[in-house]
Amino acid sequence: MTLPLFDTHAHLISDDWDTYQPKPLRADLPTPKRTDYTVTAEALIGMMDEHNVPTACVVQRGHVYGYDNSYVIDSAAKFPGRLLPVVILNAQDPGTAEQFTQMVKHQRVRGFRMANTRPSHLDTAWMSSPAAMQVWQACADLNVPMALIFFHNQLPYVLPLLHIIAKTYPTLPILIDHLGTRYGVTLVELAWAREAGIAEPPLPPPPDFGINETIRIFEDTPNVYFKLTEVNMECLHAAGIEPARIVRRMADSFGAERLVWGSDVGQSLRWSYAEKASMAREAIRFLSAQESALVLHDNAARIYTARG
Repeated sequence: MTLPLFDTHAHLISDDWDTYQPKPLRADLPTPKRTDYTVTAEALIGMMDEHNVPTACVVQRGHVYGYDNSYVIDSAAKFPGRLLPVVILNAQDPGTAEQFTQMVKHQRVRGFRMANTRPSHLDTAWMSSPAAMQVWQACADLNVPMALIFFHNQLPYVLPLLHIIAKTYPTLPILIDHLGTRYGVTLVELAWAREAGIAEPPLPPPPDFGINETIRIFEDTPNVYFKLTEVNMECLHAAGIEPARIVRRMADSFGAERLVWGSDVGQSLRWSYAEKASMAREAIRFLSAQESALVLHDNAARIYTARG
């Protein structure tokens, strides 16, 4: 029997560009162009039904809609229980913590995603300024998970900072998108590095995969989870490494109960949803049956449906 999947990282893009218009993440950025593809809520539900994915987190596509989370919220209202909205808001706005609180209470929002919009800026205000810390407190008070995406050039200092924050809120589920290692470098980062003339260092080899120098510090913070996505699959594929090897390595270090899967559909375009689902199930082939169920579905279900 095929194990069910819980997709923690699905991006939606509407085909109704008049109702859901592109918006920049910052005032100094141009309005994003319309994508030449869409992933509507209906299309996602169809793919989920086909591949035994009962539930998905629909994560705001910030580089298309900015801080306007209307489409993920409206989609979750249309498919309650199947789609769980994870929003991106401006964590530097002092009003964001209260705005998010109201979204959780009245709009079925199930998660916050904190993101740095400037990969070349080596700063921490985006995740630890006074306004940002109010958002952390709101998530802790509401028992709503926090997810973060890190640029690889910032890992040496943002990971230790997150370790401090995780210790401050020990009951708050915190998810690191794309694992938080060098194998999480995104296409956006690669493009920025090339434009800046920065040479990409080689990916760390197995059996450690660079874990000791990055996320090993979270071994003592059981509220920190790691999200395996197509971004990681692309990096591992480029390095000729079987994803199941790094999954087994991380399960040995952190426990299988701290790993989740996300498709990154709507952003990563190399593989179809069918291929993404197949790769997820192949990536747990070195795990036990119990560990596999945790990674593919049960961990995420526990994290994202704890509010009932």
